[in-house]
Amino acid sequence: MKLKKQVTVCGAAVFCVAVFSLYLMLDRVQHDPSRHQNGGNFPRSQISVLQNRIEQLEQLLEENHEIISHIKESVLELTANAAAAAAEGAPGLLPYHTANGSWVVPPEPRPSFFSVSPQDCQFALGGRGPKPGLQMQAVAEELPFDNVDGGVWKQGFDISYGPHDWDAEDLQVFVVPHSHNDPGWIKTFDKYYAEQTQHILNSMVTKLQEDPRRRFLWAEVSFFAKWWDNISAQKKAAVRRLVGSGQLEIATGGWVMPDEANSHYFALIDQLIEGHQWLEKNLGVTPRSGWAVDPFGHSPTMAYLLRRANLTSMLIQRVHYAIKKHFAATHSLEFMWRQSWDADSSTDILCHMMPFYSYDVPHTCGPDPKICCQFDFKRLPGGRINCPWKVPPRAITEANVAERAALLLDQYRKKSRLFRTNVLLVPLGDDFRYDKPQEWDAQFLNYQRLFDFLNGQPDLHVQAQFGTLSDYFDALYKRTRVEPGAQPPGFPVLSGDFFSYADREDHYWTGYYTSRPFYKSLDRVLEAHLRGAEILYSLAAAHARRSGLASQYPLSNFALLTEARRTLGLFQHHDAITGTAKEAVVVDYGVRLLRSLVSLKQVIVNAAHYLVLGDKEAYRFDPEAPFLQTDDTRLNHDALPEPTLIQLDASPRYVVLFNPLDQERLSVVTLLVSSPRVRVLSDEGQPLAVQLSPHWRSATDVVPEVYQVSVPVRLPALGLGVLQLQAGLDAHRTLPSSVRVYLQGRKLAVSRPEACPLRVSDSGPGDFALSNRYLQARFSGPSGLLKGQGCVSRQSVRRADEEREQRVDMQFLVYGTRTSKDKSGAYLFLPDGEAQPYVPKEPPVLRVTEGPFFSEVAAFYEHVHQVVRLYNLPGVEGLSLDVSSLVDIRDYVNKELALRIQTDIDSQGAFFTDLNGFQVQPRRYLRKLPLQANFYPMPVMAYIQDARDRLTLHTAQALGVSSLGDGQLEVILDRRLMQDDNRGLGQGLKDNKRTRNRFRLLLERRALGSGVPDGRSTSYPSLLSHLTSVYLNAPVLALPVATRQPPAPRLRPFQPLASSLPCDFHLLNLRTLQAEDEPSLPSAEAALILHRKGFDCSLEAKNLGFNCTTSQGKVALGSLFHGLDVGFLQPTSLTLLYPLAAPSNSTDVSLEPMEVATFRLRLG
Repeated sequence: MKLKKQVTVCGAAVFCVAVFSLYLMLDRVQHDPSRHQNGGNFPRSQISVLQNRIEQLEQLLEENHEIISHIKESVLELTANAAAAAAEGAPGLLPYHTANGSWVVPPEPRPSFFSVSPQDCQFALGGRGPKPGLQMQAVAEELPFDNVDGGVWKQGFDISYGPHDWDAEDLQVFVVPHSHNDPGWIKTFDKYYAEQTQHILNSMVTKLQEDPRRRFLWAEVSFFAKWWDNISAQKKAAVRRLVGSGQLEIATGGWVMPDEANSHYFALIDQLIEGHQWLEKNLGVTPRSGWAVDPFGHSPTMAYLLRRANLTSMLIQRVHYAIKKHFAATHSLEFMWRQSWDADSSTDILCHMMPFYSYDVPHTCGPDPKICCQFDFKRLPGGRINCPWKVPPRAITEANVAERAALLLDQYRKKSRLFRTNVLLVPLGDDFRYDKPQEWDAQFLNYQRLFDFLNGQPDLHVQAQFGTLSDYFDALYKRTRVEPGAQPPGFPVLSGDFFSYADREDHYWTGYYTSRPFYKSLDRVLEAHLRGAEILYSLAAAHARRSGLASQYPLSNFALLTEARRTLGLFQHHDAITGTAKEAVVVDYGVRLLRSLVSLKQVIVNAAHYLVLGDKEAYRFDPEAPFLQTDDTRLNHDALPEPTLIQLDASPRYVVLFNPLDQERLSVVTLLVSSPRVRVLSDEGQPLAVQLSPHWRSATDVVPEVYQVSVPVRLPALGLGVLQLQAGLDAHRTLPSSVRVYLQGRKLAVSRPEACPLRVSDSGPGDFALSNRYLQARFSGPSGLLKGQGCVSRQSVRRADEEREQRVDMQFLVYGTRTSKDKSGAYLFLPDGEAQPYVPKEPPVLRVTEGPFFSEVAAFYEHVHQVVRLYNLPGVEGLSLDVSSLVDIRDYVNKELALRIQTDIDSQGAFFTDLNGFQVQPRRYLRKLPLQANFYPMPVMAYIQDARDRLTLHTAQALGVSSLGDGQLEVILDRRLMQDDNRGLGQGLKDNKRTRNRFRLLLERRALGSGVPDGRSTSYPSLLSHLTSVYLNAPVLALPVATRQPPAPRLRPFQPLASSLPCDFHLLNLRTLQAEDEPSLPSAEAALILHRKGFDCSLEAKNLGFNCTTSQGKVALGSLFHGLDVGFLQPTSLTLLYPLAAPSNSTDVSLEPMEVATFRLRLG
């Protein structure tokens, strides 16, 4: 009865508030002081105002109707559950068994609501603004990809020009010397620096000062910063002069030149901020142009981020050769790259696509590499490298300058015919070039002789010079008479991406989407920890300053944050996260990642310690004896994490829980304890129901005296909760899991856990199902998830509110590689045909666990252990299937393991993959292309859909994905390849690790009357899908209080936000900024980075069990942080280099959908 009363009172109260709100709105409209009381004789303008008011009122009524509808549904659900609980005789809010044996978790006595403004739903419907002339999906569908031999430009065509083409306007040529320095590839970062990079940069200072006409381009700030720390003040002053005079340009300005396929947008932004902040502090530089010559395909996310960082132009190189040829033929190699959702061109950035095969000298002066190679003066006879075309360069002399200049000018002219202006860009460099003074002299002296000759012949109509990338773009803007960043007349507008990349034949670079998945996973773990540590550190430092305790807080932890930022940034390099470096270099990256992960756990522990203390005066920082333990540990860089074991004794143990999400969450938290006799209490001392489970070492072995205790907890957004653990048994609330082990005829001993019922069967089970309040997942008999020799499950998923089952079959597959000369390697995916079913040597051991808060099916095969878990909770956790695959293919030879999901969704060849976790790109299976060409990067999600359903596979690590048939999604889990694929690495992929891939499978139903839009260039996840992704990628961190002598200090939960953010907003980071005078210490200011997500409202959102409202993009930052004032707020460019407005007293901000915005603020 008590529960029923609570439900009734709560529901009535919320209903009254909603009705009262409506009354106030009606009153506001009726008593609008702007209305003239003139006897009904309204002017036309007043009638228009009145019509607008009526429309607003109708919209408000519609929104309130929706809110009331959701409240009504929540109240009815609560009442029904309360009645069911009473009928079953359930004690209070404890889980209970129904008559059919399934568990029911009674809902909390609080209604949930899902209120989305209809205006916020309009964005995903699109239709605003003109469509770009070039949409990459349409281009790919139209191109023949026929690879016709083009002559000297093998992948292109013959280029001709007339003798008078430049009579009216000279050809202006900018030769851009550059050196591409990989921060790790064949050698480690430090070894490259010691052996090559420092010599390049030292020579640069000397050689540029010898002649003011010389120019040089640099991109990788990670190397530049290391060098800067090791040079004299005199040399630093010389560098600043070279930058100031325009002789040296730092392009892009990121910490690295990042991979654009696997990197998450948090990390892309973070490495860009780290580089830009370093450049501003040390050189006073603000980068103007982007330079990406080596990433293996290009993402529009990068174009968006550069534009929001206030760059106006960019260059890309690695694009499919057939697309390059098409763009060259249509004079589209320079275009305005626009985001697919952009209706007003605010995201436009001018992009230059290099036309030829590579960024090396033979492929940059013009279409004929045999000729261009003769103008790479590092290859002069007697050097270590030569020209493969057997015609060496010749030093330029008075005797040969006319003939050599004519030969080179012919190439310049031919290349210029591919572009719309008479301004020509000619890069002059390659990997780790200019590492010896002799090369500087050879290139600069010989080219200057050529330039002097060309410029001295007016009848040639050419002006040639050394330049930087921005020199080139400035000249282009000047020639086309537009402001920098504006669209030159006639230049096309393009939307879409440049994946997947092929450099020749059918050699598609789609293998690196999965290569070395262990480190792709570790990358995301580090990213989640960095974001969590940044936010907690910023909040703790602000609260400490406000309380006058800043001197007691370890502000020096800022140095650990800086190191971790740079480690994460370094790993975004296009040979790091891609998995395409030498084995020793991978180890070096792994050691760095783990070291920073350990450091970030320290930062989180120290901040959480301060923030949960009831008495802040009692805070003492002791690095030798931390107050909190970390949630887990890793023995080394290639080991899986081991959760921290909590030893129970006579004294209570406390655990601090950190929720890194910017939304309140209800999640099951699992802790390892030393005894099955355990009671768990809330921070207020209320006993909580828990699920007790064995802790398994393998399919059949239990770890003795270690148990899992799983407890549902509700945690505030970005906040900290506290649990208390006591030794002792609470039979009502400690609810053991029941476990069934099916041996399938295998002769194995099964250890029996204490306190949990276990049944062992020598045979397999019959059909069975797992279910919660939302879903029923049905598994076929003997093999659980996987079936028989073909390893195909007959699994289906059914929503609790409908009869129809959605077929969801899972199948493991194996790809081989070709028997011909060209085989799969770290970069390339060259399969020997379609995948074959994975055939295990023995049937799997199957373990089925059922309990009140989660149930799961674990199938143990030789190469993969698959666990499918269903959480029995309301809200996000309970609405999807949790899937985990522990993969170990260390005995494979030239094989790749894939997971295919087959449904009866009528996807008609269409599927959708995310780009960098930031946006979704529609895809289409193209039968004219080879199988490997149809794979794409999947950093966070992929989905298929039809008019009725959408199935989304969420991932916690970047992997390659495709849809090779209707209703299918297929993801490559790991690859083991014994040979190099001839792209420079010189190794195969043989250093595989035991890797845990984590997924969520979300089935959504389309709302009635909302069909699937056809042919759109945009698509968006639902709000539920966005939340599912962040739940998967930002798990709760459980931090046990270290054992110490009582009395224990009083701990209290920490709730940093006074109100939740709208659920289409994501607080991407709260990043403390560096002090002006001391790089290792923080300032009092931070960068707040917000992202407003685009979302699809057409997917049903009833009875979701969590609270969600949107606000048409408005957020009041001044009242957002509980207990802190926003003392200063200034909108800036993405990387804080440009203020977008003066600091303001107003702290209300507004964001358009999809936009990322940065604010400089001071909390205190």
